[in-house]
Amino acid sequence: MTAYLLASTAMKKRYFLTLIFGIILLGTQTQVLSQQVNQNSGGSASILQSLKKMQVLGSVLYIAAHPDDENNGLLPYLAKEKMYRTAYLSLTRGDGGQNLIGPEQGIELGMIRTKELLAAREADGAEQYFTSAYEFGFSKSMDEALQVWDRKKVLADAVWVIRNYKPDVMIARFPPDARAGHGHHSASAQIAREAFVAAADPNQFPEQLKNGVTVWQAKRLLWNTFNFGGANTTSNDQFKIDVGVFNALEGKSYGEIGGEARSMHKSQGEGRPRRKGEIIEYFTTIVGEAPTVSLLDGVNIDWARLGPNANDISLALDAVIKSYNPLQPSLSVPSLVKIYAQIQQLPGSVWKSYKLHALQQIIEAAAGLSVEAFTNNEKAVQGDSISFTCAVNNRTNAMVTLQNIVVEGQSFAKTIQQNLVQNKNYNYVVALKPVIANNQFQPYWLMHPKQTDGMFMVNDYSVLGKAWNDPALSVQFNCTIEGVVFSITRPVQYKYVDPVKGECLQPFIIIPPYELVVKPTVVLTGVVSEKGKKNTVTPLQLTVQSNQEKQIVAGVGFSLMSQQSGKQIFQQSLDSVFKDAKTVVLQVPVSKFYDPAQVSNTITATVAVTNNLGTQNYNQHVQKITYDHIPNTHYLTQDIVKVVDAPIRVKGGKVGYIAGSGDLTEEALVQLGYRVEKITAANMTPQSLAGFDAIVTGVRAYNVNGFLKEGYQTLLQYVQNGGNLIVQYNRTGSNGLTPPMAPYPFTISAGSRVTEENAEVVFTNPTHPVLQYPNAITASDFEGWVQERSTYQATAIDSKYDAPLSMHDKNEQASTGSLITCAYGKGNFAYVSLALFRQLPAGVAGAYKLLANLIALPKH
Repeated sequence: MTAYLLASTAMKKRYFLTLIFGIILLGTQTQVLSQQVNQNSGGSASILQSLKKMQVLGSVLYIAAHPDDENNGLLPYLAKEKMYRTAYLSLTRGDGGQNLIGPEQGIELGMIRTKELLAAREADGAEQYFTSAYEFGFSKSMDEALQVWDRKKVLADAVWVIRNYKPDVMIARFPPDARAGHGHHSASAQIAREAFVAAADPNQFPEQLKNGVTVWQAKRLLWNTFNFGGANTTSNDQFKIDVGVFNALEGKSYGEIGGEARSMHKSQGEGRPRRKGEIIEYFTTIVGEAPTVSLLDGVNIDWARLGPNANDISLALDAVIKSYNPLQPSLSVPSLVKIYAQIQQLPGSVWKSYKLHALQQIIEAAAGLSVEAFTNNEKAVQGDSISFTCAVNNRTNAMVTLQNIVVEGQSFAKTIQQNLVQNKNYNYVVALKPVIANNQFQPYWLMHPKQTDGMFMVNDYSVLGKAWNDPALSVQFNCTIEGVVFSITRPVQYKYVDPVKGECLQPFIIIPPYELVVKPTVVLTGVVSEKGKKNTVTPLQLTVQSNQEKQIVAGVGFSLMSQQSGKQIFQQSLDSVFKDAKTVVLQVPVSKFYDPAQVSNTITATVAVTNNLGTQNYNQHVQKITYDHIPNTHYLTQDIVKVVDAPIRVKGGKVGYIAGSGDLTEEALVQLGYRVEKITAANMTPQSLAGFDAIVTGVRAYNVNGFLKEGYQTLLQYVQNGGNLIVQYNRTGSNGLTPPMAPYPFTISAGSRVTEENAEVVFTNPTHPVLQYPNAITASDFEGWVQERSTYQATAIDSKYDAPLSMHDKNEQASTGSLITCAYGKGNFAYVSLALFRQLPAGVAGAYKLLANLIALPKH
């Protein structure tokens, strides 16, 4: 007999289970997509909470557009108070937003926000799912969002999740209109409505029905109305719930748990208080019969929904709960194992699989069974042998025997047959050469190039909807507990002790034997100094790194390709490398491969490595993202070089840079030929600043640098004395006010932005120096922009400012807050909400020209 779970993540302890019990499984439906949170890590109270939840067979699916759209007070209430199976379906991973904690943008930011959502779900007890939609940036209309996304594919993905998860009730966060705030939000509401109907229709996406799912009709679709963002959509005649109640087993109210979950969205600056007291949530019915008593009115949420044979299970669970001893949870294990056997005899269903898995987690926790697989190394190389430790400890007097250890997907099995003595450590070393698919740790939605600007290409039903990949390696510990064999599956993890953090667990990955890194990814060939001298062009540096533990002498062949034409434009081979070093570096002058008359300006690189194992091509390298609040993230990326051959004139030599929340402006300044020095609290003095021709702040610098609360006055003194201060976009503070930064007043508005990257730009003051010197700015300099024109624009602008640019999205009034400048003393201040932080890494020539002109604004 086999019950199994096919959707774990490396970020959470999701346990596959197999019960070898000798009973034939009747009518089992394949569960392609399933996910559960381990709720039993908090000791006896968590076990009791989970036992109570075993008695509830009701489910809710919450649907919205982005990470942080979910209602973090409602989800824990549903999961822990009502004890429903609860999940959040986010249509996107938040790729197109801004990053408050680092330089990552686009797909990298999407990975961070995915793991932040998983961390939030660990706190609130819900599950997490996604569609394959890409968050392409702020959208002001539902029509645009559904057009950039593949509407049919997003709908199909949502239907796939519904048919797998089979929610009793669905809840949309937003309405499908302007009250939603912007296009992605309203589009998520529309998708929720359409998916509610389509999931029940066998004529809609019939191919899914051949892949292990059946049609499903939820009882009702609700809208969780709200009062935020300037819109109050609640009313007293709506269905209401107080979700602020206290849970004694948790020791917290759901407002407190929600604050903790919300605060996991750190890349968005979403830290929130642990709220106490009454919190009323409002709901209106969109489709189906309106609830009057509970959200799941009309749904049978006890064991009777699985047939009359399931009633005995409810009685047995009641008996266990009544006799539960929090000081000795292991006393309940024999009874729990018998209940497991009863559930196993039920016909196959979503609820059968879900409850079997949940009960196995309870049994493991009550037995005090510690099971783990770990290695001392974060990485192994594909094709090499690896070793790791399988560790087991039975911390109670429960009757447990470890029968064998099996490495999933590998030809390794070790017979143990060990009775586990109470609180004794048993360690078993596993050594093998794993057979692993290439790039198995690459996030599954990044395995192929994006299908369109708005969609990842994900057509594999085995992963569609999942939050993350399965672990690189997993181990089955087949244990007999009270005479019944359970298969307990754990991922192989990297385990180490940090002198500050203590014991740490991180994902273990298997990497390719060679990697290729290309730098820089933006090459400026036409930079000219104020004296008319052409700057030296940085050569392209190709670095191939060997990850082999024992170096194998090899030959390498570097090649550069024009991405548009696919033609090879450079090739050079080196023989007998990797004798004494793990890296080989080749410097390639731009003149060797780039001729603007014949070659496109987008270039890729490949290295062919030839050794005694043959020849293999490599064009990617492993990137690692690390933040303390989420597990480490590894992914493969290919460096794509953008050659900018437009003439760009620069004036000035030394520029100060104040880092913000994360962008690549500093690298762009270096490419322009400036000598860049970072400014911190330590050197924020009039004497230190006097030596700079200009000072540039990174995005949100005034939001994340505490020293600027007072230091802004020093910066304004620098401007008065003849310096140029260029401030990239910031947000209002937690008090809703614009941070002090400028000599004259203006207000930063989150709602004032131009999201259409091709919006017409009007020069309202064509003779302004920022449009004339040292580079003449024309309409062509605003071609090729990516994602957006500007964000967090200036509004309520004092008359002392000049606003040389005007732009707007379709059907909106023109705005002039994307770039404002003013003279102050002998120098100049500029607030720049133009999205230079996106354009510079994308190699947009006009963005480099504008930055050079801002630095060169003439003194007064």
